[in-house]
Amino acid sequence: MAVIAVLCSGNLGGGVYAAWSVDGERGAPRATAAPPREPAFPGPVANIAEERKVAPLRRVVPPDVLAVFRGGPIRRTEIAKIGRLRRVRDVIAVAGGAVQLQGRGVNTFAVDPSQFRSWTPPGTAKRNELWEALAADRFVVSTAAADQLRLAEGMRYPVVARTIPYLEMGGSGTLGLPGIDMLVSKKTGAEMGLVPNVAILINAPGTDAARLTATVKKILGRNADVVNLHERRYQAPPDAGGRPGSYLDLYKEAARSCPGLSWTVLAAIGQVESDHGRNAGRSSAGALGPMQFLPSTWRSYGVDGDGDGKADIMNPYDAVPAAARYLCAHGAGKGGRHLYQAIWAYNHADWYVQKVLNLAKAYAVRYD
Repeated sequence: MAVIAVLCSGNLGGGVYAAWSVDGERGAPRATAAPPREPAFPGPVANIAEERKVAPLRRVVPPDVLAVFRGGPIRRTEIAKIGRLRRVRDVIAVAGGAVQLQGRGVNTFAVDPSQFRSWTPPGTAKRNELWEALAADRFVVSTAAADQLRLAEGMRYPVVARTIPYLEMGGSGTLGLPGIDMLVSKKTGAEMGLVPNVAILINAPGTDAARLTATVKKILGRNADVVNLHERRYQAPPDAGGRPGSYLDLYKEAARSCPGLSWTVLAAIGQVESDHGRNAGRSSAGALGPMQFLPSTWRSYGVDGDGDGKADIMNPYDAVPAAARYLCAHGAGKGGRHLYQAIWAYNHADWYVQKVLNLAKAYAVRYD
């Protein structure tokens, strides 16, 4: 009889991991090993026209900590306790398990595409075709898995779990979660026997991620693998189009368009304006998007940063380079008083300029 394995650390992109097979939700551990690491290359860009729709992307919720429980479902009381921790803003629990695809163990999450897309890197979150494919009960994989397993979009593959459904590959992209290489819908996950609430993602803006990781580990106990996603080894790589995989990388790339402008200034403005895309809706003044442009200003400074043929005020790949363009046009690259005046032009308030400059210094200390 086919069994489902509880999620564990590791993925197709690196190292050896242990999978604990369980018949039902509990069972005796049985370690298995994944093949050695193989080189990963970008997979194909999905282009799916699908009749099912998912909710539009309203905000980005960058995960700070990932926790996976090896003993079965995480208790609701523990999830609630983590949600009450200081600075924790969002917690999402998902079903998961280690399944077999093309003869390889693949850690898989079963998710609601409308909800979960916000937790992926910006470039992946905005790709409606991936989330529509997931809503249509296709599966989505990481770019590394698509390459290493030689998967072709539109083809059907047997997925070995408690059941062995033949599922169609709906596309690939940067998932941004170490150890997780496959997503399926909640419906498909339930049919496959994935373990409910086996993993949680935690968003806690401004927190000490290392301290939060230790606290979550203490709450969940020794059967939990808790990962600080701010560690350099877990930073998201560029997506299949070669674009930055995180806001941090996007700020750095955009700053290169304006010699003399530090990426830390863009990061500081992104934090003040929308908390890095978390609050990108319309402000009381009518500003929109992750960098909070007025539509009138956007008409003059908006750019098509990702080459998709349109300058979208809500798209971070357009909005961040547009902010760099605006600042540069107002002299930010010259530094000193010119930088001060350029930030003041962005928002006419001295307190705002001081806050941005102080945050920029903090980013420089932390990351440079």
